[in-house]
Amino acid sequence: MSCGGTASRLRDMTHIPPPAVELRILDAELYRLDARRTQLLHRRAWLLTVLQPGPPAPMTPPPPATPRPETTAPGVQNVLLLLGGILLTLAAIAFTLVSWGSMGITGRALVLAAVTLAALGAPVALLRRGLRSTAESLAGLGLALTVLDAYALHEVAFPAGDGVTFAAAAATVLTGLWTAYGLGLAALPGGKTPSPTLLLPLPAALATAQLPLLLWAVAAGGGPHTITAALLLTAVLDMVLALRLSRRAVRLVAAIGACTTGAWGVLAAGQLSVDATGPGAAARAAALFALAAAGAFGAAWLASDVRLRTGTAAVGGLSVVVAAGGVLRAVLPADWTVPGYLACGVALLALVGGRLPEPVRHGLGWASAAVQASAVVWALPVTTLTLFGPAVWLTQVWSGAPADARDAVTTDAFWPAHTSATPLVLAAVAAVLISTSRTAEWRPRARTAALALTWATALTVPTALQLPYSSGLSIQGLTIIALLSLARRTATLLALATSLSLAALSLATEPATLAVLASLTAVFALAARRGRLAPASAAASLAHATALACATGAALDWRPEHIALLVLAVPATAALLAARTGDPSTTLAVEITGAVAGVVAIGLSAPELPVFALVLALCGVIAAGTAVRPDRRAAGYAAAALFVLAMWVRLSVWNVGSPEAYTLPVTVPALLVGVLRRRRDPNTSSWTAYGPGLAATLVPSLLTAWSDAHWTRPLLLGTAALAVTLLGARHRLQAPLALGGGTLVLDALHELAPYLAQVVGALPRWAPPALAGLVLLALGATYEQRIRDARRVREVLGRMN
Repeated sequence: MSCGGTASRLRDMTHIPPPAVELRILDAELYRLDARRTQLLHRRAWLLTVLQPGPPAPMTPPPPATPRPETTAPGVQNVLLLLGGILLTLAAIAFTLVSWGSMGITGRALVLAAVTLAALGAPVALLRRGLRSTAESLAGLGLALTVLDAYALHEVAFPAGDGVTFAAAAATVLTGLWTAYGLGLAALPGGKTPSPTLLLPLPAALATAQLPLLLWAVAAGGGPHTITAALLLTAVLDMVLALRLSRRAVRLVAAIGACTTGAWGVLAAGQLSVDATGPGAAARAAALFALAAAGAFGAAWLASDVRLRTGTAAVGGLSVVVAAGGVLRAVLPADWTVPGYLACGVALLALVGGRLPEPVRHGLGWASAAVQASAVVWALPVTTLTLFGPAVWLTQVWSGAPADARDAVTTDAFWPAHTSATPLVLAAVAAVLISTSRTAEWRPRARTAALALTWATALTVPTALQLPYSSGLSIQGLTIIALLSLARRTATLLALATSLSLAALSLATEPATLAVLASLTAVFALAARRGRLAPASAAASLAHATALACATGAALDWRPEHIALLVLAVPATAALLAARTGDPSTTLAVEITGAVAGVVAIGLSAPELPVFALVLALCGVIAAGTAVRPDRRAAGYAAAALFVLAMWVRLSVWNVGSPEAYTLPVTVPALLVGVLRRRRDPNTSSWTAYGPGLAATLVPSLLTAWSDAHWTRPLLLGTAALAVTLLGARHRLQAPLALGGGTLVLDALHELAPYLAQVVGALPRWAPPALAGLVLLALGATYEQRIRDARRVREVLGRMN
């Protein structure tokens, strides 16, 4: 390689920053490196001295570190140049707008022309001297001055002319001038810098190029369609420049312009399509979307980035859908607007399977998916209203059948307008999902989504078509049967949701309620027996059976406490079924549902205490029967609690006020359980075995005895406490000894309290202090004796050492 060629290429290289500035930067860096090297050498010498034997030499303090600047020299330079350019631009604006009247026409024109030419010509010399940043600042000032020159020309030569026309002409001329200026600087022979091209002129020219077509369309008196076409055409031109030009700054400005003007154009075309009242107006709006689609598809073919090609193809596909759908919207009835757009979106799938490039096919597929998703979102209000609207019948039970299925769900709500085609839209999207799911990865998801859409279709058919009320009930019932026959988790969940809606919808009339609840109980019971998600199906069957029992009792005009006895059949059945099922999850679901039904029965019977006691006792019997199973022994505690509660309620009905009548039924079984537990495990604490049972009776009886003025209760309580204490002493058990003894002492104090008061009153006043002094002396003497014994032990141990 020749030295001349190398030197020529070095001259052609671009210095960023310029050589003079770079030289200053290198000198500063070398100075900092020398200072750091000196500091490290001093530190090395000190470390060597420390490692050598002998007294260490005094350490020489390191030289102070050079402060590091917070910003670089090029950064400071750029800030100063930017501020200078801004200030000069502001001064020029002030001169043009404020000080314009102080000079004549010739003087004003000459001043502006001279300053503009100087500002535009100075960058040429500055680039040859390597001062590129300064040249950029002056070039920006010159470009701003050309705008002021255009304003001055309008004020001087065309003061009465049309402002929009002049602005369009000025934007066109400035675009051409700035483009020529930027290209001219790029064609200049190199000086000290091999590439004198500036960054600002060409992007500024491209930014100004966004205005001419739009301004000319407005100046020509064009309507909304013409202005929108100008925006879209500008976006297409920007797109071509962004994909074909090589300079990064120009491509960035072109891309921003294409996105901005294209977005405004598409939004304006969409508004025109929506406002179109006839086929002609809709066709003109469709032509605008066709222009947008052409630009987007052109970008999809010209671009090299895969993601960009996919995105632009999707935009083009959406534009085609909106264009064709807008024409159909102007021709078809309002109820068929969304189906028309959906048909156009589905038609895009025909192109996905063609021979188009893969990114384009993917983009069209995403566009079709977006249209279908939008159609499903449009159908959501109707589906939601159909599913949750029947809940209003919970407050209007058996108030009368509605006119049709739609009235049944819109008692307190309004029906969305133009939504009669909702079932067709949902069914179409479901069919597309089934037919287009070819890969193994997406097929299960597509089938699940198609199942949900098919369910929504069946759910909305009666309301959308305003079928009779009975037909709506029948269709929902058949939907539940079909879902349960699929034996899939999603289908079962949808069946449960539908059953709740159907049960609420049936509350309009008494026959419908009884028929629907009975049918749901049987259907879910059959599904649970066949093993199709048995836990959920069994729980749903029992829940509907509980509702059926309540509805049957209400139909027979029974009181709530009598209906509770009928509801108890559900937990009894649940206990029998739980013992026969082999699946643990099904067993748990059945037991939980049965327990909830039992709580409902208890709540219904609570106002009538005799029936309340009977229901509690029956629930205790059911719980005791459940506790017979080895894996449900814990249910015995619930059974005991229910029996005790039933007894307490019955005693309260009989107006029994003695606490022992309430506590002894708890104490006796608790003590028996304690005896059995200690026989099984002798290490069990007496507090655990006997403490709760003894305290359940002794504590309430003691509290009652202290407020009892008669002698019978204290005598009986004392006798029982003495017996408990003796048993505790006989068997050396803490709980009976402590509880029995404490109760006996407190009971005795209660009985002896009057006599003790008399004795205390008969003693002289000096007796209590004297007694207290004797006690303290005795305690002190005992303490002193223990200290003396400890000292003797210490002395003995000391002699042993």
